[in-house]
Amino acid sequence: METDLLKEKVNKALEQVIDPELGLDVVNLGLVYSIRMGDNKTIEVEMTLTTPGCPVAESLPAEAKYAIETAFEGEYAVDINVVWDPPWTPAMLSETAKGVLGFPR
Repeated sequence: METDLLKEKVNKALEQVIDPELGLDVVNLGLVYSIRMGDNKTIEVEMTLTTPGCPVAESLPAEAKYAIETAFEGEYAVDINVVWDPPWTPAMLSETAKGVLGFPR
């Protein structure tokens, strides 16, 4: 499978991971910073959370990992790295998320 198709499949899987406080998925919230295909059938994802003290700081990355592993039926090892640079801001929201949350577009 080509890299672009793999990344698209990863994004689709991550759209199923919902932040329980905001009710939106991690992709539309702008929490996914990068998706890379590593060596030896590895998918590497850099993502962040809305704040360092986020109550789902442990569960949300675990859910993201599980969603990707499930989408690829265990064919790829998945590595989720939570990063804080750059810090998340509401400007990272998708247009859809801005509309749902009442932010100006």
